Amino acid sequence: MGTTSDKKNIVIFASGSGSNAQRLLEQFEQHPHIQVVALFSNNPDAYALQRAQNFGVPTAVFDRAALKSGEVLAQVQAYHPDLIVLAGFLWLLPSSFVQAFPDKIINIHPALLPKFGGKGMHGQHVHQAVINAQEAETGITIHFVNEHYDEGAPIFQERCPVQADDTCETLAARVLTLEHRHLPRVVEELLTSSKNSPETPAA
Repeated sequence: MGTTSDKKNIVIFASGSGSNAQRLLEQFEQHPHIQVVALFSNNPDAYALQRAQNFGVPTAVFDRAALKSGEVLAQVQAYHPDLIVLAGFLWLLPSSFVQAFPDKIINIHPALLPKFGGKGMHGQHVHQAVINAQEAETGITIHFVNEHYDEGAPIFQERCPVQADDTCETLAARVLTLEHRHLPRVVEELLTSSKNSPETPAA
């Protein structure tokens, strides 16, 4: 897939199954103005890689050394991304990477930040913490990424109830429904909004 068209380019980072990546790939496969140009993963066994390949989207696998050295940054810059979406990506990005793409990196978190965020708070760990705290509601937060886990400015939140008999699995399924419903829409809105077009291009 080329990156020289006038379409806006999305690069996805994913560490696992990639169901949110799947929704983005579906949403923008035939989109007239937006395209997914690459998927990067820190996990060579991530099913997200197969999902991208099924759509003909280039993939790359990297380790911590490549991320820290700037090798991954250079690879991503080659795709001229207008937005980088962390869709179930578990590592903290280096400051140099974040600073190279100001207001162009977003993450989706399966809780209502600032509650239940930070290092180690992902997937089932989040849902179990919500249940243990006897919260009445939980939800999703889509936010910009900075140099700290889950501390970037929020973009969008949606809520859902926590039922008295919820398990991690039932709560995760309810939250995932929200993720799949709203992430593609929020991404599309960001890329069609002038607010996400900084004066100084990254790269």
